[in-house]
Amino acid sequence: MTEILRRYEPITLDQMKDIRLMNRIDTKFVTTVPKLRRLLELAAEDYFVQETDGLRISPYYTLYFDTPDCAMYNRHQVGHLSRQKIRIRSYVNAGLNFLEVKTKNNHGRTKKKRMAMDHFDALHPQHDILFHRQDEAFVNYDDFLRTYLKYDPETLIEQIENRFDRITLVNKAKTERLTIDTNLRFNNIATGEQLSMDGIVIIELKRDGNLPSPILGKLCDLRIHPHGFSKYCIGSALTNSSLRRNRIKPRLYSIQKIISNQ
Repeated sequence: MTEILRRYEPITLDQMKDIRLMNRIDTKFVTTVPKLRRLLELAAEDYFVQETDGLRISPYYTLYFDTPDCAMYNRHQVGHLSRQKIRIRSYVNAGLNFLEVKTKNNHGRTKKKRMAMDHFDALHPQHDILFHRQDEAFVNYDDFLRTYLKYDPETLIEQIENRFDRITLVNKAKTERLTIDTNLRFNNIATGEQLSMDGIVIIELKRDGNLPSPILGKLCDLRIHPHGFSKYCIGSALTNSSLRRNRIKPRLYSIQKIISNQ
């Protein structure tokens, strides 16, 4: 993968500041590593690759919160289009951590609000975060959550964490981002179950509306089709047997089929 990415022109985080896409339409695709290699070869002329400190593949960490009865998971699982997620997202190499609230409306548009979260160590998480107003920092987090989250912050508990490696591509017109996640691993804090999904690749096309995209034709040529994949919901369903998963079962089956056909 590294050899293929060397063919791409680099783009820095500073150069990407105008492509934040905080209010966007996301389309996800699920594929395998061999198909990803072919896709990257086809897209080299049309995209920049994000480079940070000389690296073009970066480690990420995410910690998801939910209510004790997993209200956010259940709302997604039963098919509500309007839903929310709350997480800490860490850019591990850069040492940057953000508390994020993602809100999806009935029209498929996603809004993300976030604030910096200081003194969080993604390499050694303590799993003891409670959103109570115990000090100045948590007063700020509480104010932020009460502004953007529809759930009481004091009811939130840590549910599941994941780690993955990400490639970020930006089209030459700088109107979209393409994130490509590999080596996905889960640790369910509530159950202690762990899971590796290193056989699959999750691609997410992020754009502000249905603007033309140079990647869509290439995805179609490789028979990589749109496929919903919520890291929180899929990871939770596979590592917590007490959760309902009726609506997710067909998606889990199709993911297994993709892996078996690689």
